[in-house]
Amino acid sequence: MKIVTASEMREIDRATNERFGVSSLTLMENAGTAVAEFVVLQHPTAKRITAICGKGNNGGDGFVAARKLHERGRQVAVLLLGDRAQLRGDAAEMLTKLPVPPLLVLSSADLNAEAARSAIWGADVLLDAILGTGFRPPVTGLYAEAIARMNSSSVPIIAVDIPSGADADVMGEQTGAVARADAIVTFTAPRPAHIFGLLSQGPTVVAPIGSPDDAIASSLQLNLITAQEVAPLIGPRIPAANKGNFGHVLVLGGSLGKAGAAAMAGMAALRVGAGLSTIATAKSVLPTVAGFHPELMTEPLEETDAGTISVRAREYGRVDRLIEGKTVLAIGPGISRDPETAEFVRSVVKDHKTPAVLDADGLNAFEDLAAELNGTGRTLVITPHPGEMARLIGSTAVAVQRDRIDIARRFAEEHELVVVLKGHRTLIAHPDGTVWVNTTGNPGMATGGTGDILTGMTAGLIAQNPNRAMEAVIAAVHLHGLAGNVARENMGEHSLVATDLLKALPEAFRRVREAALGKWVRIAG
Repeated sequence: MKIVTASEMREIDRATNERFGVSSLTLMENAGTAVAEFVVLQHPTAKRITAICGKGNNGGDGFVAARKLHERGRQVAVLLLGDRAQLRGDAAEMLTKLPVPPLLVLSSADLNAEAARSAIWGADVLLDAILGTGFRPPVTGLYAEAIARMNSSSVPIIAVDIPSGADADVMGEQTGAVARADAIVTFTAPRPAHIFGLLSQGPTVVAPIGSPDDAIASSLQLNLITAQEVAPLIGPRIPAANKGNFGHVLVLGGSLGKAGAAAMAGMAALRVGAGLSTIATAKSVLPTVAGFHPELMTEPLEETDAGTISVRAREYGRVDRLIEGKTVLAIGPGISRDPETAEFVRSVVKDHKTPAVLDADGLNAFEDLAAELNGTGRTLVITPHPGEMARLIGSTAVAVQRDRIDIARRFAEEHELVVVLKGHRTLIAHPDGTVWVNTTGNPGMATGGTGDILTGMTAGLIAQNPNRAMEAVIAAVHLHGLAGNVARENMGEHSLVATDLLKALPEAFRRVREAALGKWVRIAG
């Protein structure tokens, strides 16, 4: 799903009307209907709903939502912040269809009058339909006062399109007066603030209202990962399938004290459906890896005095023979920063064109040597956190966080590889400049080993879909975060550990398949 700017959203609406013959009144009717349906689903016991409406199209959406809720048997009140005569176009038309007379609020005195106070404080749910995504801050006057009044209430607030006062194109913190939102219902496609702005304390959903896909374009080259992109890769298997149909992952990793990282990566590859998973590791830690799970196969490699993989593991073609016939390599989990091991990593990446996922100290092996990382003519995926990304580009984690999208995009383009820049709103950057944004996941995943799980999942999904590698990466990132959300429900954020994600994956798969059948896209919450 494309992420669009506010101006692009206006153009989408215009094209929908002029090129595809869908009237703006129909779009408004569909938008308001979607809001009403969400209220009924989210707050099924709410009886009194108040819509606080501005004079523009956002207010028009609110009028429709109020009418639809009235038809559903709810007690509806509408506060109109302005004079009826000030309304134009579709909003004026929808005002005439209201089943209840609006309460006109023309001044601070009107807002503080008993009728307005009762409508706000006595409601079970408030609809914020004052300002939409076309607004540019700051908000002032009566609208600012109304926002402050809403924010001081304890009533759940559902924002129509976007919380009033927010700038839809801002990717960071908002400034000025912005309405509190416990949920947001937006339409057609999300704007940057919906994805990056942390505007809601609860869910944000994107509802289709009639704009065809051909009308939706974005200059941002930003896309939101949804269940619709992931579900095709985890569909039913053919009855005659065997393990050879689903690829063989080879994990090169592990060292003394870090054997679990390689083991988790190998098991994650199996949990997402890879046919086979082999871990090649320093021979002294092989028993630890082998004891992690009986389904994992293992291969011992020559090691350094420190218990890490030695460059001597490549002597006599041993590693080369191991790589032969493998579908995907996962290089780096627990492999250590030993200089000799780093040399081993670089030599394998240089000499083999087998699809590869590079993570952790496998990435650190290229510190000050990022020029050697090149995915031309092959599938090469790197999965850095901000600190690892900073080491690759000779910067700082703070600087990376400040400019995450452009840094990930530039590195992917310059090095002809896929960048998975981990963190809140993990980014997947493709060499063609396209960036995908993931919204699953939670702070409980900030614990050792979750990155190793992602590495294994990514390799495992590529192994099953070698000709759809980018889609496999997108699916892995989304499922990884969703498994973290499932684990949080069971364990809480503080008690969550990496292997909880492995147990949560079956439920994550189920939720993706279910969500792909739904009409709304859920961004977060």
